[in-house]
Amino acid sequence: MQTILSLGNALNQGTAREIGSLDVISVQSFQEASIYSNCFSNLWFVPTGSAVGFRLDSLLKLTDTRSRNTKMTLMHYLCKVLKQKMPELLDFPKDLTSLEAATKVQLKVLADETQAISKGLEKVIQELSASEKDGPVSGTFCKTVREFLSFAEGEVKSLTSLHSYVGKNADGLAHYFGEDPAKCPFEQVMSTLLSFSRTFLRAHEENCKQLELEMKKAKEAENEKLKK
Repeated sequence: MQTILSLGNALNQGTAREIGSLDVISVQSFQEASIYSNCFSNLWFVPTGSAVGFRLDSLLKLTDTRSRNTKMTLMHYLCKVLKQKMPELLDFPKDLTSLEAATKVQLKVLADETQAISKGLEKVIQELSASEKDGPVSGTFCKTVREFLSFAEGEVKSLTSLHSYVGKNADGLAHYFGEDPAKCPFEQVMSTLLSFSRTFLRAHEENCKQLELEMKKAKEAENEKLKK
């Protein structure tokens, strides 16, 4: 994320001096970067090259921002910069193997189910209280219900506590990326990160194929020269 922010600030600043200070973009790369500077500025909070953060959904716009004279997107350019200067970051999606499963989690559904279980337990307790007034005729029933409640109450309490813990961590994840959980809920965060991860890998693979093609053409051209 810091790399993307630095790249964005450099492009928004729009000067060779500023981009060179990042030590991640060569002079040749600057010529490519300048192509993106105008259309990239609307992704960041400020267009002056001094942003301290960016909106999470800006990650999804990296594939929409294209150069004027090539098919390369800003995502391709990001992958190219990382491969040149920080290749260890190219495999970051491998550290997010549970991301796809996390996108299937619906916090509202979990909240509704947790609440339904809690209310169900309350009804059982009320039923037990009412049955105890029936006397010996409900003795067996009351005994069975008490045995059930002896472990059910603890289980429901643990479930409620776990749900609260999950909720706090989900909000914390949004805050970590500088987002308001009310405007950018957990489901949106997970979906955005998964989409970014997939498009990042796709762009990197396309870069590699393009490089192979260019090397092949260069070799063929060299062979043609040797024949002459």
